Amino acid sequence: MHKALLLLRKIPKGKVTTYGNLARVTGSSPRAIGQVMRTNSRPDLYPCYKVIQSSGNLGGYCGSKKGPKIKRKICLLKKDGVIVKNNKVNKKFFYYFVN
Repeated sequence: MHKALLLLRKIPKGKVTTYGNLARVTGSSPRAIGQVMRTNSRPDLYPCYKVIQSSGNLGGYCGSKKGPKIKRKICLLKKDGVIVKNNKVNKKFFYYFVN
């Protein structure tokens, strides 16, 4: 189990984190974190939809088996209390892990 997946469970409701933040605290790279998120076989337990780009752009999402995946990510974020506008999240919703 990759440490980044375990950290996902610690992100508070209504918050997101970035690939870069997860990379920093796990000693990895943002691209490697993206691969971990992409291969997450349990998005119900490890909410990878809460990981976005440091610019606030949504990035990708693989947790949906059918239909437009980015729409599913937006739906999950909104359900969690995160406001998505023009496919971006305002930095006030960012959660930063410290190491």
